[in-house]
Amino acid sequence: MQNSKLGLDYNTVSYAKGVAKKIADDVQLFVENYTTVAVERTLCRLLGIDNVDENEVPLPNVVVDALKEKGVLSEGVMFFIGNAIAETGLTPQQIAEQLATGKLDITTLPIHSKAEINKALEPHINAAINRIKARRARRENYLNTIGEGSKPYIYVIVATGNIYEDVVQAEAAARQGADIIAVIRTTGQSLLDYVPYGATTEGFGGTFATQENFRIMRTALDKVGEEVGRYIRLCNYCSGLCMPEIAAMGALEGLDVMLNDALYGILFRDINMQRTLVDQYFSRVINGFAGVIINTGEDNYLTTADAFDEAHTVLASDLVNEQLALLAGLPEEQMGLGHAFEMNPDLENGFLYELAQAQMTREIFPKAPLKYMPPTKFMTGNVFKGQIQDALFNQISIWTGQGIQLLGMITEAIHTPFMSDRYLAIENAKYIFSNMKSIGDEMEFKQDGIIRKRAQQVLAEAVELLEKLDKEGLFIALEKGIFANVKRPKNGGKGLSGVAEKGANYINPFIELMKNRC
Repeated sequence: MQNSKLGLDYNTVSYAKGVAKKIADDVQLFVENYTTVAVERTLCRLLGIDNVDENEVPLPNVVVDALKEKGVLSEGVMFFIGNAIAETGLTPQQIAEQLATGKLDITTLPIHSKAEINKALEPHINAAINRIKARRARRENYLNTIGEGSKPYIYVIVATGNIYEDVVQAEAAARQGADIIAVIRTTGQSLLDYVPYGATTEGFGGTFATQENFRIMRTALDKVGEEVGRYIRLCNYCSGLCMPEIAAMGALEGLDVMLNDALYGILFRDINMQRTLVDQYFSRVINGFAGVIINTGEDNYLTTADAFDEAHTVLASDLVNEQLALLAGLPEEQMGLGHAFEMNPDLENGFLYELAQAQMTREIFPKAPLKYMPPTKFMTGNVFKGQIQDALFNQISIWTGQGIQLLGMITEAIHTPFMSDRYLAIENAKYIFSNMKSIGDEMEFKQDGIIRKRAQQVLAEAVELLEKLDKEGLFIALEKGIFANVKRPKNGGKGLSGVAEKGANYINPFIELMKNRC
């Protein structure tokens, strides 16, 4: 058992994780019995179905929508496509193309045996598994040869709306010292129930997440990584209505980090909770198999609720997110659980409270590459004060051993950062990370002092909240607005019509293959 610098009771921590597991297990009982249109489109993509029809509708949508219209989505695409392969000898791509042109109805074909269907699917399943394995091996080879930056990884964003301009900015950031490049998605993409196709050059507040855009950026970062002698990780977002679909595309194209939270879409995008909780499971199975680090979004709670008063909700959500991820086979080493430096800078001793919470999170999740988010809510446009706020944030990160540091920008409250703003942010972080590198090893916290008491208080309040969640269930808790003061109805929000109870013929062999690392 590790020693706690904060005097945390690890029996209490173990108890909290046990309660969170009960909450997650209860959610999983629901998840196991349902599928969604996004899950089924993901299976289409893993079977090799790509491209668009004559109306530019993605073929995975064409296939899944056809099954939904016929009222047979509950049986799943794997059953119908496998049966169609056995009957026609066509590939999944050819089947989708014929379906799109009205030449084939996969719901009316003679039904083959389960053994024949499984045999027909096997080569296509193996091809997807092997492609993702090869992508993971490519990353590991880079890490073993050219290496990577030290932790905390310096994480910056690009958000021009044009993938080719994003590449220019990403390459500049890598040369300046960034370890992770996050390509911000265009505003509203999380609410699209399809994934756009091809390279895109127009987006608002970010760039569309498409498989081609993933490929373009991955190629560019591999090239600049070889140039600077440091592997550069690529991050994108698989939250929203296409959560597992984008996770699969990222796995196929070699992404390293994905924004993936069990609750974010429910709370902040009003996506139906049933839909999101089913989608997050399969997306995390894929991310786990692909070696992708997930980033959760607890920092967002503190933009709608007070960061001092509601700190325990962040910890409780981290604990639930951890247990849901474990159920999906995602190892702790790939859980970039989120927290943030978001207290009002006018709060007396705010730095001490932030330090307490960062150290607490580090001790409770010792294996996780924690993602620490910068001050945003109280950034005013005063770039001089903003630089100080970001410097204090960077100090806590190196002091407490965070894993992923999303850098704050001095122009946070003014505009999307320029390359010069990003340079100043990287310079700030590198200076502090070097100058204070071993401070965490040198410092201890005063017995019964402010820092220890704060950490112990937040843990106790998180335990109390988890017990309440366990008693009521996560669905009811979300309806009551337990997290971020946001209330969501179980049968409301976007995407509920895309949820279907699994039928007798339903199959998804990818889950067990990926969880068992085949």
